[in-house]
Amino acid sequence: MAEDPTVVVFGEDVGKLGGVFRITDGLQDRFGKDRCFDTPLAESGIAGMAVGMAMNGLRPVIEMQFDAFAYPSLEQIFSHIAKMHNRTKGKVKLPITIRIPYAGGVGGVEHHCDSSEAYYAHTPGLKVFTPAGVEDAYRLMREAIDSDDPVVIFEPKKMYWSKEQADLGALRAAHGTAAAERTEGVARVLREGTDATLITYGPSVPTALKAAEAAAEDGMSVEVLDLRSIVPLDDAAIAASVAKTGRAVVVAEASGFASVASELVARTQERCFHSLSSPVLRVTGFDIPFPAPKLEHHQIPSVDRILDTLDRLTWED
Repeated sequence: MAEDPTVVVFGEDVGKLGGVFRITDGLQDRFGKDRCFDTPLAESGIAGMAVGMAMNGLRPVIEMQFDAFAYPSLEQIFSHIAKMHNRTKGKVKLPITIRIPYAGGVGGVEHHCDSSEAYYAHTPGLKVFTPAGVEDAYRLMREAIDSDDPVVIFEPKKMYWSKEQADLGALRAAHGTAAAERTEGVARVLREGTDATLITYGPSVPTALKAAEAAAEDGMSVEVLDLRSIVPLDDAAIAASVAKTGRAVVVAEASGFASVASELVARTQERCFHSLSSPVLRVTGFDIPFPAPKLEHHQIPSVDRILDTLDRLTWED
């Protein structure tokens, strides 16, 4: 916002309050009510207003307060935000960043803990990012705002209170230079391994890392691949990791049926068939509405569920 006066931030409670998770805290005081402001409780109106603003030269960054609260805006997002560039044969671009706090792990109830990334990933014309760390959150946000295409950023709510340290000054200085690490469409190996690959993203990344550590105690060398970007997807990184390990498990918090995890399993099976020593398996949320807070630990993929799935792989060629 300091570097580009066309960037505006708006949504429910993002101004004076600083957002329900305080992510935009202080922006209104610094940049004024014209550039960071509250809107009525009308997600469709928020998205529709962003369309008009983007068509007139602004770069809106909008917040959907909770994942499932975004559903009333889907018609605007799917029919207009995702399609306008194609509909106008490239003449109209909509550089809109849609921020969506998502997933569980915070003791929320239904409509507050959905993992709805599949809806957006299935819609051509949208980019879909989901960071799993402070540095990636910064990089992906900057890349999203810079993009002339609409981007949906899914922000894992349980990671908002992360104690991970990052040198934001260095990241800010590197942004836009040759020294900057590109994150859009580039997966990252967080842990090297030789026996199996855990393919994951967003809120499931820390759990996958813990599972890999636990597996190492039993003699399994497990690689952890953080996708970071769902659309575009780094197929090459997935293929390279699976070619090395010969086995793969997809870990994602969303329900499993017709999901991003389903697509990852299918693509891995198709592209890596001759490298695989066993079928690609997955650990996901169950195909039910998100449960009550005291039951969410059953719904969210756990270390034990991941280890049980790794045990189902054939460890002898």
